[in-house]
Amino acid sequence: NYGTAIIGTVSGTGISFGTAVVFQSAATKILPQGAVFDTLNNRVVICYNAASEHGTASVGTVSGTGISFGDVAAFEDSSTKAIAIAFDSSANKTLIAYSDFGDSNKGKAVVASVSGTSISFGSPVIFEAGSTSSGNQTSATCDSVGGKVVVTYADIGDSDKGKLVVGTISGTSVSFTSPLEFDPQIGKSTATFDSNSNKVVISYLDAANSRSESTVFQ
Repeated sequence: NYGTAIIGTVSGTGISFGTAVVFQSAATKILPQGAVFDTLNNRVVICYNAASEHGTASVGTVSGTGISFGDVAAFEDSSTKAIAIAFDSSANKTLIAYSDFGDSNKGKAVVASVSGTSISFGSPVIFEAGSTSSGNQTSATCDSVGGKVVVTYADIGDSDKGKLVVGTISGTSVSFTSPLEFDPQIGKSTATFDSNSNKVVISYLDAANSRSESTVFQ
């Protein structure tokens, strides 16, 4: 159950792989939660729950078909769940959103800064004071045109309603709008930015109707 990464090279409709590299050695559960590419520093940032279940991140450098990693750093000292990650190309920072299991599952986010193969974090900011999901209902994406980050999540403290917040990164901190509801009850969700139409598309499980749906946020 070691945290492991591998480089894939696409050629036409095929893909080939390099050698697998361990970024976190542990005999207990390692749960990778996401990876993004930092276009400013040409680095990959991977977030996951370490053996201690603390929210953890590592910086990877790709070279050819291989990858190497720098120091491991924790962005939250207590147990974290539902980690989501997005790179804001306007602020040149990475946003990590998560459910703080050690603080009543509040929805929080931190801004991560990459320097070389090291990563540092600002102070956690609460985007949902109620209980957010401890599963994988949280997602994050960057609106590269508007220079914003969008975080979607299930508000467990409000009947599992699907909600989103829009964040603005400034320096090593982030500020959020008030939550906006997009569905009365959701399960798993994910979000991505369509740069052609300048819209965020949210795909999610409509828990109230046991079906998968999608919505567009502008």
